[in-house]
Amino acid sequence: MSEENILDVTVLEPREKHPSIFSRFNDLEKGESFVIYNDHDPRPLYYQMQAEIPDAFGWEYLEEGPQFFQVKITRLAEGSLGFGGGCCS
Repeated sequence: MSEENILDVTVLEPREKHPSIFSRFNDLEKGESFVIYNDHDPRPLYYQMQAEIPDAFGWEYLEEGPQFFQVKITRLAEGSLGFGGGCCS
């Protein structure tokens, strides 16, 4: 996977993490994906996405800690994520 498809959220302020991920997801075409790289399990993000767009995304752990986590997020269908709050704001 090329570097432009990786979003390293460890370098972002906590309040910027979810909006940055949502923006990247909203820009995807059906079938496209990107990887988030984080220093903690982004499971709360999964639940937030599941609540907003339950059938529109795929979620695949590529690395599951304990120090770093990588998750591949794929757009499966139409749907947009809002930019309000999150676990890390």
